[in-house]
Amino acid sequence: MREPRKLSTLAVRRERRTNEIAMKVRIGISLGDSALDAGSPDGLLKFIDDCERWDIDSVWVSDRIVAPRPTLDPIVFMAYLASRMRNMKFGTSALVLPTRHPVLLAKQLATLDFLCKGRLLLVVGIGGDDSRDFDAVGVRKEERGKRGDEAIRLMKKLWSEENVSFAGQFYSVHDLTLLPRPYQQGGPPVWVGGRSKAAFRRAGRLADGWLASSVTPGEVAAGIEAIRAHAAEAAREIPDDHYGVLVPFCFAANADEAFKIAGQSIRRRQDVSPEDYSALGTPELICRKLGEYVAAGATKFVMRPYGPRETHLEQVRLLAEEVIPAVQTPFTEMERRARQR
Repeated sequence: MREPRKLSTLAVRRERRTNEIAMKVRIGISLGDSALDAGSPDGLLKFIDDCERWDIDSVWVSDRIVAPRPTLDPIVFMAYLASRMRNMKFGTSALVLPTRHPVLLAKQLATLDFLCKGRLLLVVGIGGDDSRDFDAVGVRKEERGKRGDEAIRLMKKLWSEENVSFAGQFYSVHDLTLLPRPYQQGGPPVWVGGRSKAAFRRAGRLADGWLASSVTPGEVAAGIEAIRAHAAEAAREIPDDHYGVLVPFCFAANADEAFKIAGQSIRRRQDVSPEDYSALGTPELICRKLGEYVAAGATKFVMRPYGPRETHLEQVRLLAEEVIPAVQTPFTEMERRARQR
């Protein structure tokens, strides 16, 4: 890959402004664990069908093996989504790499991307400190970062090269070719999650984008700056529109009322109030919050409804009718044709 261009500060600002005009804002929905009724899939499937009717860009699934509530396997779930949906893209937020063997995972994702004609979006992570998944699959938690980095390197090679030989600390292959290739040339772009310094290094040196959760607009701007610095050190470039955020949201008459409804269920940080990384209140307030993220450099959003589960469908309908038309870049005619193929 070519060396990053060296530009003056003024030239960088001009180029960024030009890119901001060209960059497309896209808004998807996180299905989350709360969308699932353990007794029947019908409610979840209706939710997905409604999302597709409402011009939502994508739906996103989570990844947890061991959990106190029902969870769906993300690979199997996405395979079903690929056959059910005709327009929307679908993705993982985030797929925990260290709990899966990268050769098998690369084969599964290549097959899925081939069959769905490139509608697969891929965000990966290394799992949380409190996850029990590592014990369940026999992986040492302290190895997860190195395993994740190695998996990204190996999967990218398997998606783009033939007769792959790879000798890593955890994974090794010899003279291996995976066919068919993914529909997307070189494989689906690999975005990473996380807001640690290690996540910034991983995004800049190995990945193709960054999607973070529980981050403020200011933290997004700082994270993008750090990732770009790591990418430049590795002689890489990450497209300016490959930065995104998972944003909790809840509609109500005002922000205080929305926080009363949803605040207790939003994942908490010790150092920042959930109100600082959530979109709460009226459509105008939610549009304003997303605008702050766009100004910070994020253009891809995974919105997650919060509050009582029975209100989630209405929350997403309001998002589709009141926020998406105001914030999301309209689909071009070519994009609409591609979504309907």
